[in-house]
Formats: sequence, structure tokens, C-alpha cells
Amino acid sequence: MRRTKPFIIAGIPIAGIVALARQPGTAAAWAPTPPAPTRPLAFRSPSSSSYSRNLSQRSPSLPTQLRSSSIDLDSLHLTPELLMMTDAFSAIPDEKTRHKQLLYMASKLPDVDDSVRIPENKVPGCLSTVHVDCKAEKKGDDYVVQYFGDSDGLLTKGLLALLVRGLSGCTPEEINAVDPQFIQAAKISQSLTPGRNNGFLNMLVVMKKKAVEAVEKEKSGVIPAPADSSDAANGDTSEDTANSTNGIVTSFDPIEGKPMYNAILSKLMTVLKPMSITLTDNSSQHAEHGGSKGWAESGESHFSLEVVAEAFEGLSLVKRHKLIYMLLGDIMQKIHALEIKAKTPSEV
Repeated sequence: MRRTKPFIIAGIPIAGIVALARQPGTAAAWAPTPPAPTRPLAFRSPSSSSYSRNLSQRSPSLPTQLRSSSIDLDSLHLTPELLMMTDAFSAIPDEKTRHKQLLYMASKLPDVDDSVRIPENKVPGCLSTVHVDCKAEKKGDDYVVQYFGDSDGLLTKGLLALLVRGLSGCTPEEINAVDPQFIQAAKISQSLTPGRNNGFLNMLVVMKKKAVEAVEKEKSGVIPAPADSSDAANGDTSEDTANSTNGIVTSFDPIEGKPMYNAILSKLMTVLKPMSITLTDNSSQHAEHGGSKGWAESGESHFSLEVVAEAFEGLSLVKRHKLIYMLLGDIMQKIHALEIKAKTPSEV
């Protein structure tokens, strides 16, 4: 069973909070604005059997004050560490203390050298600059992943630290099963602007993809050269027939005068690492369509997208569409209509 590190709330380890809770009159010392008197919060020890690597052995009876009333944590497929942190954050009674805890976690994220701060490790779509990478190692019959990274924004660095700690030591299958809604169950999303929430989702998507790639490289013993954005692909001017490396689409031919088309493909390729992707500009069929900012700027308003990517594994159709909308960010505000067909490789 993987041992977990003691988790800190407002500078006090969980074990310390439990000890305080057992001393009359001191249980609320860690909270700046305690609620009405209730039973002291009881945090379970991270070493409890319910936090073992066998996720199927988790106890379904977490204390009710730690459970979100609207989100079933068991359905989010969290790693043991993420489950513990989600419970802990959701138990913090105010937004200010949750914010302080993220900043504290940022201060504890190990430093990385400049070899990590390279374009291949940069997470797109973040308000702050974020670099993250990982390495795979054999553990028993499985391969697990260890993450490391950095950000120049303190709050974003705190979110990265949470993901680094929550996902490290797990297999790619466990990591890719994690539902990003846990950020809502932990009540952390209340402290995030839409831009930072978008950045968080991008970090998680990139870390999931890197886990798979790291294990594949470790198994094969081959470290492929990173994709070079200067490698040109001979694609069609209206549909992408881009170059691929190891079955993953890595580049396309930008179309002059079509900034939205180019931006859509660039963003989706960078994060989703699709097995195939086709983007068709149907704007000419809807000439001068009212209400479209894209049409006013570059004559682009309507697109149809067909994409196949492993990143969609375990996601419903609605969640796949939401992920694409989130990745495109501000571009979506300029599009009048985007028809999406998002599939996993097994569905093709």
C-alpha cells in the first residue's frame, strides 16, 4: 500500500487537526471563522485502508460533513491522495482559508531546473506560465508516474502542486480515470476565475496525456524526439490531413487569412494529441451570419470538427464537448456554430 504524506490545512497537518479536535475548546483553532458548535471534525488518517491503492476497497461511509451534497465522490474515480485532499478541502469552512492552503502548497512544491521549462512541457491556455513533466518507473507489475513542474503564478502553482501530489505514484489508467469535477467537490472552484478554472482543466488534460506517453517510453526504452512545430504537413486547405508521429497528429498547414481555423487546430492538437482530426470551415454556407464576431473579423463563423483522441476515454458525449469548448476558450465567443464529433480510438 502506498503511504501518503501528511496533508496540511492552514499550516496544521491533518493528524494535528484530529488531535486538536480531541481537546475540548481547541477544535476550532485552525479555522478563522468557526461555524455554529457541532461535533468536532474527524479526519481519517491517510494510512487508513480506505485510502489503499485498491480503489475498490474504499469505505463508502465517509463522514457526512466531508462529502459534497451534490457530487458523488465515488463516481469521480479519484486517486487515494486526491480523495483525501478533496475531503480535506471541502471541510474547510471558508474560501479564504482554502485559498491560503493552495498558496501554502505552492510554497512546498519542489523546485525544478530549466530543463523542465521547455516548450514541450508548457501547458497551453493558462493565465500563468505552467510547465509540467513526469517520469515513469516500474513498481511491482505496474508502471507508475511521478510528476514535477512549476508556474510563475502562486495560485496556479498551488493548483499544480495539488495535481502533482494527487496524481504522482499512480498508474496512467488511474490518472486518466480522474474526473476534473473533484475541484468542485473540494470547493476550490469557488476561488477560481473562469480563466484559472480553464487553466486547471488544461493542466489535468496535459498531465493525463504525459502519463501515458511516459509509460510507453519506459516500456519501449525509446525516447522519441519531441514534435517540432516547424515540421510542415501537406494538408488540404479546408480539411486537416496533417502529419502524424507514432499515430498522433502533430502538425498541420496553417491557412493564410484564417486565424480562427489555425487557432482551433493548434490548441486542440497541443492538448488532446489526437489520433486524427478534421476541421471544416463551413462559413461560406452561412455568409454574413448575424451575431458572429468571427465573421466580422475574418469571415469565419461556422465549423464542423471530427476528432479521435484517447483523452476522451471515460468521458460522456457532453463532457467531451465541454472539454473542447473549454480548450478553445475565447475562440468560442467568436464562433456562431461548431458541430462536434468526438470519439475515442476504440469507437472508430
